[in-house]
Parts: sequence; structure tokens; C-alpha cells
Amino acid sequence: MDRRIAYFDCPTGISGDMCLGALVSAGVPLDYLRQQLEKLGIADEYKLWSELVQRNDQQATKVHVYLRADANPDQHAPHRHLPEIEHLIRQAKLPPRAEAWSLKVFQTLAIAEGAVHGIPPEQVHFHEVGATDALVDVVGTCLGLDWLDPDAIYCSALPTGGGTVRAAHGRLPVPTPAVLKLWELRGVPIYANGIDRELVTPTGAALVTALAQSFGPCPPMRLRKIGLGAGSQQLALPNILRLWLGEPGHSDHQHSHRQHGQAHHSHAHDHVDLEPDLPTPLVQPERGPGAEGLEPIAVLETQVDDLSPQVVGYLFDELPKAGALDVFTQAVGMKKSRPGLLLTVLCKPEDLEQCETVLFRETSTLGIRRRIQSRSILNRQFQTLETIYGPIQVKIAQRGQTIVNVQPEYEDCARLARAQQVPLAQVQQAALASWRLVNQR
Repeated sequence: MDRRIAYFDCPTGISGDMCLGALVSAGVPLDYLRQQLEKLGIADEYKLWSELVQRNDQQATKVHVYLRADANPDQHAPHRHLPEIEHLIRQAKLPPRAEAWSLKVFQTLAIAEGAVHGIPPEQVHFHEVGATDALVDVVGTCLGLDWLDPDAIYCSALPTGGGTVRAAHGRLPVPTPAVLKLWELRGVPIYANGIDRELVTPTGAALVTALAQSFGPCPPMRLRKIGLGAGSQQLALPNILRLWLGEPGHSDHQHSHRQHGQAHHSHAHDHVDLEPDLPTPLVQPERGPGAEGLEPIAVLETQVDDLSPQVVGYLFDELPKAGALDVFTQAVGMKKSRPGLLLTVLCKPEDLEQCETVLFRETSTLGIRRRIQSRSILNRQFQTLETIYGPIQVKIAQRGQTIVNVQPEYEDCARLARAQQVPLAQVQQAALASWRLVNQR
């Protein structure tokens, strides 16, 4: 079965309503979006409809999210914190991938907003982005993408725009601080197209930084469908988001055409490499959170000089239960020449508070440094293989469409080595030999 690619082409930027318009234009039924969005329990706060409009004599689909509070100036759309938004999404029982994507988009945005204001993500008080229309834009876009079922999502470089825009915190320069932080966290390629307007909204930036596998020129593909989503502005260029849908292209003609055309790409695309024409991978990449790309990671650090080794061992057991992805210590020299330990914890930003609570509870530290960084990760998949010693699970890591590492799971190999009284390395080699045999071309 052919793999499917979705590519967001953003010559005049991207926003939540433009994404919805492009998805509806590409064939996602508006009634399906309405029915699924009703599960959020906020249907009395908005009305959703679409129409065909003209942007610089080009036709595109405009999706409107009309806030019912607009009819009464004394009412305002609710402003929500991240935990409230997460609760709304989880209780809706959306399709699993749409739910995971929606949560990831809002968590990504909360990390950026928190970094801008110097507060933890869960304490961010969303204004425009936590309001009803943003919930509809984000969750609706994730529902639409899930309906189209792409195996990979890509995005073009993004235009910076310019000027100023009025926001909940007053008038802000464009790009707004949250958008800049999202670009920084993900390393998004950007460029100026000479249009001094807000072209990329926080919602639009959060959607693509959370969901796109990479940014740059369109990967080689056989184009099957185009969705055109209209923005609300009249600009020198048509204010249209173009969603390209197709399958990977592998012909020599396409390869030559791409090489010939590279010189004509904008400088904004320089040094942002997408994978070239490669064979279909033996293992399909993960979908949703955890797929290849950059993702935010929280780092907690503290040093102690009076911690019992038994407590250190206990921490290594308890912190993973609180959400830690990795825990490690380093020997350091502290004040008054005391030997001590630097304790470092890596976790997802949403698990930061729980891990910090364990550190304060179980150690004598009086302060913990915290920071949000970005890390580059590979696709991970597991495959269970039969060997002469028994079933062993192997982990396959991919970059783009290239398998770069295959490792047998230690616990499986150790269990079988002990049970059958054979060397551990012998069991591991058997697992790798079985994987090569099964996946021979």
C-alpha cells in the first residue's frame, strides 16, 4: 500500500482557520468535523461553517468559527489553562491519533508561552490561544489530518511577516514572542517575503511545529490532491494555505528535476535537508508524538553533598514512576572542597512538576534548576523475532526512511541467556541474525 504525504505550503503563512479550510477543500467532510468537535462539550460557544471565497482572483475554502459570545458584547470566550484544555480533549474520546496530536499541539504551545513569560507550562493562562476558536482550530485540524491519514507531514519554510498586532498582552511586534519561541524550539527555517502583516499565528505555528516531521522544500512526491485554505487578509500574494497530498515519488526524472531546481529555491530553504529518494522503509515510522524530529524536553538539575547512596538508588526507581525519561549522576567538587553528586533528570515538560516533587521529597536539596530544551529523536519501532533461544524483541531506529540502528532488547536477551545458560552476547547475536534474515530484500 502506498504511503501518503501531506505537505503544508505556506507562501503567506499559516493559521488555524486556514488549516481547517485547506482540509475541507482537500475532502474532509465538514459534518464529520462538527460531529467530532461536539464531543468537546463546548458546542454552545461557537458555530462552524465554510464557504468558497476569492483571494486575488483565486478560489479557496474559508472556514469560519463564529463565537456565539460575539452576539453579546458583555460576554467573552472562556480563557483556559493547559490542564483544562487537556481535560476537555481527553474526555471527548476522539480518535486516538487526533487526541494525541491535539494534546501535543497545546502542550507545545504551553511550553513556548511558559518560556516567554518565565512560568511552568501548566501555569500558562491562555488568552486567544486558550479560547474557543483556538480549540476548534487545533482539534479540528488534528481530526482532519487523522481523517486524511497521512504517514508523514511536512511543512515549507515560514514567512516572518512584520509590523505589529493587538493581543491580550497589548500591542506586540510580529512575529509575536510565542511564535518566535516555537520557531526557536523547533529550528524552523524562516524568511522575509516583504509583507508586513501577521502571517503566522501562534495557533498555526504550534500546529506545524508539533506535527511536521521536517521543514523545507516539498519532498519528491506524486501529487494526488490539493487543498486550498483561505485566510482573512487581502495581501499582495493570495492569502491561501496550500495542502499538497500525494505519495512518495522515486523516478529518475523527478530526481533530476529536483537537482536542477535546487538553485531556484529561496535562501530560507538552505541547509534544511529532507531525505532524498529512498526505498520504502522496512518498518513504518511512528505516528503522532514521539516520531522523528525535534521535541521539547525538560531538564532538572541539582547537586548534593550529603545524600546516602541508598537514597540515590531509591531515586533511580522512583523518578521513572513520576515520568522521568532518564536519570543520571556525575561526581562534582562542591564548596569547601566537599565531594558531591550532580543529579540530572530528563522528562517531558508535562511531567516536570511530578519529578521535581520527588527530588524535593527524597533529597536534601533546597533548589532545583529547570530548563526546557529541544532534542532530536529518531523514529522507533519494535519487532518481535523468533530465535533458537526463544522470542526476542528488537528496537529499530530510523532517520527519515533510512534504518540507522537495530538493537535487541536487553531484558529479553538476559532472561533467555540465564534460562539456557549461554553467553549474553550469543543471544544478542542470534537476535540480530534473525532480524537480518527476516528483513532481507
